Amino acid sequence: MSSRVPVLLSSSSVFPEPTAAAFEMAATVGYDGIEVMVWTDRVSQDTGALKGLAEHYDVPVLSVHAPCLLVTQRVWSPDPWERLNRAAQLAESLGAPTVVVHPPFSWQRDYARNFVPGLVKVQAKHPDITFAIENMFPVKMAGRWFVPYTPGWDPTEVGFDAYTLDLSHCAAARVDSLEMAAKMGSGLRHVHLGDGTGEARDEHLVPGRGSQPCAEVLRSLAGRGFTGSVALEVSTRRAPSRAAREADLRESLAFARRHLAPAQSPASV
Repeated sequence: MSSRVPVLLSSSSVFPEPTAAAFEMAATVGYDGIEVMVWTDRVSQDTGALKGLAEHYDVPVLSVHAPCLLVTQRVWSPDPWERLNRAAQLAESLGAPTVVVHPPFSWQRDYARNFVPGLVKVQAKHPDITFAIENMFPVKMAGRWFVPYTPGWDPTEVGFDAYTLDLSHCAAARVDSLEMAAKMGSGLRHVHLGDGTGEARDEHLVPGRGSQPCAEVLRSLAGRGFTGSVALEVSTRRAPSRAAREADLRESLAFARRHLAPAQSPASV
């Protein structure tokens, strides 16, 4: 197998098309694998269906995004620990080494209070899975900023063994993703590749169309000893056609591969 960093297609990147369409698109465009966003689409929750799609399209599932979104608070169970355990079981069944996890919402008081020790217990039950905590962002409503996560949107302030760096979230938080990567240090295990302009919302633009140093972050991964994967997580819901959606995903994959490629020495050029 190639030693290059795998570039995955998040199933969220084809929304509003269903999870199954992500496998078809990944195979057509040439992605190395899939990140399954577990959400209300039943296929995204079904181990057998996902295995069948992975085999049919010859595209492996290499990461699972636990159902942490507002719209997925009832997926599998209203209990966030049950959802996290189910996500880990799904990842194990599919051979995916990584589960992406958001920090707790501020209203999930018991979950938030026990998040750090609880995560240690979940990790002990699933020792082969990396639980990579994702950086989030503050939200602006009615002209005021607030942080809907406890204890905050930046997981490095607490400290975890593994992180997911989301570049679009860095843009929404108005921080530099290179600086966030440095804060994550050796705990950086997974990357959500997207872009943003610094608007007070999660834009998930095609990389290179915003103001984040996407190329620089990708080029820095080799020097950081990065051994994880990069998942393309962009919004194509406003694409006027499937052809336009596919074009965005091709552009994104080309961007990722170009900047992840190891630099050639002058003697090898």
